[in-house]
Amino acid sequence: MSFELLSCVVLDRDLPEHGLRKGDLGAVVEVYEPEGLEVEFVTASGSTRALLTLHKRDVRDISAADMLSVRSTQSAG
Repeated sequence: MSFELLSCVVLDRDLPEHGLRKGDLGAVVEVYEPEGLEVEFVTASGSTRALLTLHKRDVRDISAADMLSVRSTQSAG
């Protein structure tokens, strides 16, 4: 699978140490051939939540069947 710079991708596994869940949307900000990607995940207000180097198998392309949603990254209480 080939990802292009600035393409949107979907996280394909939970990364609790970074506050990310499977299904979170990110943007490819760098491609490291053959299998690496730098992906930025941002909050709805545009603040960077995480900037991570991931393996291409950790993300997938957006599907026409995907639905966007919003969730809080702060714990209740």
